[in-house]
Amino acid sequence: MGSTITEKILAAHCGKKIVEPNEFIESKVNMALANDVTAPLAIKEFKKLGIKKVFDKNKIALVMDHFTPNKDILSAEHVKFVREFAKEQKIKYYFEGGNVGVEHAILPEKGLVLPGDVVIGADSHTCTYGALGAFSTGVGSTDIAAVMATGKVWFKVPASLKFILTGKLNKWVSGKDIILYIIGLIGVDGALYNSMEFTGATCKKLTMADKFTMANMSIEAGGKNGVFTPDEATEEYLKDRAQRNYKLYTSDKDAKYLKVYEINCSKIKPQVALPFLPSNAKDASDIKKTYIDQVVIGSCTNGRIEDLRIAASVIKKGKKVNSNVRTFIIPATPAVYLQALKEGLLTIFIEAGAVISAPTCGPCLGGHLGILASGEKCVSTTNRNFVGRMGHVESQVFLANPAVAAASAIKGYIATPDEI
Repeated sequence: MGSTITEKILAAHCGKKIVEPNEFIESKVNMALANDVTAPLAIKEFKKLGIKKVFDKNKIALVMDHFTPNKDILSAEHVKFVREFAKEQKIKYYFEGGNVGVEHAILPEKGLVLPGDVVIGADSHTCTYGALGAFSTGVGSTDIAAVMATGKVWFKVPASLKFILTGKLNKWVSGKDIILYIIGLIGVDGALYNSMEFTGATCKKLTMADKFTMANMSIEAGGKNGVFTPDEATEEYLKDRAQRNYKLYTSDKDAKYLKVYEINCSKIKPQVALPFLPSNAKDASDIKKTYIDQVVIGSCTNGRIEDLRIAASVIKKGKKVNSNVRTFIIPATPAVYLQALKEGLLTIFIEAGAVISAPTCGPCLGGHLGILASGEKCVSTTNRNFVGRMGHVESQVFLANPAVAAASAIKGYIATPDEI
């Protein structure tokens, strides 16, 4: 019996020829990451161990992205604590201020996470890097402390679900719509502690931005990780980025899967996930007129340059966002911000009446820069719409792709680009 890509990567990192689902292993780690919310606890636990030095100062990334620019005294103290630890340990990859980006966008952009890697992070959306053909997953802060000390982590090897994607994508349909459709199909626990492996002819037509979004949101179906087989697009993306050598893995033809899903993507229309679960996905065109108060375009799912180009193509020069809708555009990294500036996208957004933010996770988790009041509704390109996710427990978040979010900002209610 053959092995899946996930099983092959984990086997290589624990010194075995093969591993099997439900087997417990201890794996070496290529990169461990934490942010300004999760790193302080990890550092405190690391210090309790009495160990003087981290296992490898070049295999740890600390990204101050969630509550930065610092929103209050407590967040400033957290960042100061992490900054001092990074200096003390000579951590090479510390991101703050002008060089910070949303962690799951900036690490692949900098070539710090690569195909064949095992990557763990004290953030549930660490599974993003499966887009590159890595095994990546979120863990707790105490796990990160142990990894900073030893360079290793234990896993139960996940069984794999296979999603075969076929068909031509409809206009305005992106990776965000595909993953929302899949989550709607299988539910928020449909992949519980399983690997979600995406394959099929349509995968070759997806952009890397699409793949990052889909791998990122595998956790919203309960997945342990999401993963794509690296292809020409992957290697092109890494050509001028990769900071070290990497290895490409593919699943064997006779690999064993817990279940196989065949998804005809030509049947997928732009999706919107209604409150209060990502699985509550419906065709955007089927949603009755729902007036909104805010739109957020950004985050680790849809804050890349491809996403901003799509949003700008909907808004276009001369268009104005609805006067009743606060609209926030958040480039995911400084490089995305600069590219959007060069292409004139920021001009389109500003002239339309949108607010441009520095790279941050802020509003996605109800941190800052876009908190919702009681009863307010927001269309967001983020990845979660749980109760109270972006503010008051009586607010509502509707998840959508950048095109739908931009159209909704203009119309003042949930709308598709075809209505513009």
